[in-house]
Amino acid sequence: MIPYVRRKQILEEVEKKEIVYVGELAETINSASLSTIRRDLKTLAEEGQIELLRGGAVRIKEDSYETPIRTKELLNIEKKDQIAKFAASLVNEGDVIYIDSGTTVFEMVKYLKEKNIKVVTSNTKVIPEIYDAKFSCIVLGGEVTKSLASISGPLTETQLESMFFDKAFLGASGYGLKSGINTADPKEAKKKEIVKNNTVDVYVLMDSSKANKTTFCKAFDIQECTIITDESNDTLEKHAKYYIADMT
Repeated sequence: MIPYVRRKQILEEVEKKEIVYVGELAETINSASLSTIRRDLKTLAEEGQIELLRGGAVRIKEDSYETPIRTKELLNIEKKDQIAKFAASLVNEGDVIYIDSGTTVFEMVKYLKEKNIKVVTSNTKVIPEIYDAKFSCIVLGGEVTKSLASISGPLTETQLESMFFDKAFLGASGYGLKSGINTADPKEAKKKEIVKNNTVDVYVLMDSSKANKTTFCKAFDIQECTIITDESNDTLEKHAKYYIADMT
């Protein structure tokens, strides 16, 4: 197995369990020796993607609030693309839509390029994609958080309060019955709340690793949106509106 693929698997395991021991990783990735896993972990730590803990444990290294986008881009790639493709299929010609920060939401953009729509976004990764796209685009002003590729803060909030959308596509760190749609960053939570209040149809895109996961700030209740994910569970079935992304 090539190092890139092996390290991607390591990141996926650490993201799922938050804290993982080296021995567990060696058992999960059984094509690699313990010494190889340790070398990979050292490389990932030097790149700033994980944190090595005492006792042979590791966890995703967090920014001041949120897991950096560079790490997120390597996690659950296939699931994110499937969710994004399904979400893009819900967009109709002439829609005015909001594209949030987040890796899964960003993956929608390539499936929207041939649609005559208006896109408003706080996701800086969208900017290089607009030049060969048919859609028109408004990029919000505000403070750029480089590690999240996100624009947020008071200026962003003021702009959003005067904008209204047919559909909004949001990212989040997790969801649960009590914790709702949640994120580790208060500015991101406030932004999502404003967009939710000003949108007809609100969709939150999250792969199954985000299920019943709680982070610092609740943006709004899970009943106030439609969740698009790759796997069902009791929380979704009993308390939420949701789609399972299936483009087959």
